[in-house]
Amino acid sequence: MTAVSSIFLAGASRGVGREIAQSLISQKSQVKALLRTDATRDQLEALGIKVVLGDAMNVEDVERAMLGDEPIDAVITTIGGLAKDNSRADYIGNKHLIDVALKAGVKKFILVTSIGSGNSVVALSPQILEALQPVLIDKEKAEQYLIASGLNYTIIRPGGLQSEPATGNGVLTENPAIAGMINRADVAQLVCRCLNSDTANNKVLSAIDANMLFGKPEFEKFNLD
Repeated sequence: MTAVSSIFLAGASRGVGREIAQSLISQKSQVKALLRTDATRDQLEALGIKVVLGDAMNVEDVERAMLGDEPIDAVITTIGGLAKDNSRADYIGNKHLIDVALKAGVKKFILVTSIGSGNSVVALSPQILEALQPVLIDKEKAEQYLIASGLNYTIIRPGGLQSEPATGNGVLTENPAIAGMINRADVAQLVCRCLNSDTANNKVLSAIDANMLFGKPEFEKFNLD
């Protein structure tokens, strides 16, 4: 297992990305975060995170942020948008991150998307799929671009997200039919565990809380050890 200590994080301003930032710092990782605005800059810098301002939709910004003197071991991205947004980063922004990560020679790229993307479309109801279809199409494009890139990757598809403290019951599975809820803090813990797990290399995994499944399906949990 190759140790990963220097991480480039896109999406750290809020949600799952912010939880990942906090988890990485608690693990003593060196984190550089790409922010579109300086609204949360002071908060992140107070955690010990190096902040670089730039927009993932602009590849020159990504190159300036990632291709510096300090080598980057891994990239984690949680960026995306809502279905009603006219300009979402789900595909183009993540594509830029993937392209520059290739130039930077990173050891691992972790892309956080959503259950409902790709073959996990079978996990969601027709009503939810109709509402989320535009953003899920872009997320799947980003997943496929990453898989084809040649980078060592892990794709994590969380279920419905909640902003509660971590339960410790977050689990991963390769079963694309599983759906449920999960707290953002638990997604962050799973992402950070995948960073240094060789078993997670080149895997597409759904993330749910074992106690918040939709229904009572039988499924095999993915072992990161």
